[in-house]
Amino acid sequence: MNKRIFKIAIIVLIIDQIIKGLVSSNLQVNESIKVIKNIFKITYSQNTGAAWSILNNHSYIIIIISIIALVILFRFMYLFKDNKRNNISFGLIIGGTIGNFIDRIFNGYVIDFIDVTIFKYKYPIFNIADMCIVIGVILLIYAVFKGEDKSGNQSK
Repeated sequence: MNKRIFKIAIIVLIIDQIIKGLVSSNLQVNESIKVIKNIFKITYSQNTGAAWSILNNHSYIIIIISIIALVILFRFMYLFKDNKRNNISFGLIIGGTIGNFIDRIFNGYVIDFIDVTIFKYKYPIFNIADMCIVIGVILLIYAVFKGEDKSGNQSK
């Protein structure tokens, strides 16, 4: 694995786990701290499912999916051009996936805490790992459109 990808993944993992630890040790489940009125709260939530609580209470299935996803990611990253954006992308995705994987293994649930409401739409509560995965996937999609995947047809 590229050293940059590894470093980014480790940084994401450490930040994710530290913040989850702070939230879980300072708040009760479903307790909130208002940060920006009617927009942003820190709310301690224990998610036993995946995004939007899909596969709720089926952590073993999500653990298996996570392992498969990591194996695919490690194989897939060598099919992309070695550049800063792609390294960041894979580092974010791998670090985020491992962060949530650790929660599922040791807790049986993922600690979520970022509680956002925008234009009266309340998003599902999420965490740093989730944000990193989403940002990483968006960057990879961009890389594919730029031709930085295995085809090697990088546009300038």
